[in-house]
Amino acid sequence: MNKCIILKNGTSLIAEVIEVETEVGEPDWRLVNPFEINENGQLNRWPFFTDQRSLMIESDNVLTAVDPSETIANQYKELLS
Repeated sequence: MNKCIILKNGTSLIAEVIEVETEVGEPDWRLVNPFEINENGQLNRWPFFTDQRSLMIESDNVLTAVDPSETIANQYKELLS
């Protein structure tokens, strides 16, 4: 499911978010094709320094997760196609 997430460090992302069962303290969210949403509503590859398009994070690093607006969702779909 595509979600917009805000990390505790203030970074805003859109990605396919997959919850994974793990041991306590281990990364439990897989982010597939994450893009950072900048303050102008533009999407940039995240993290920019790797070609890896699937990564794990701990849900403890997430402040909140919400459904993307139609505009952001359409931009994201265009970038993935």
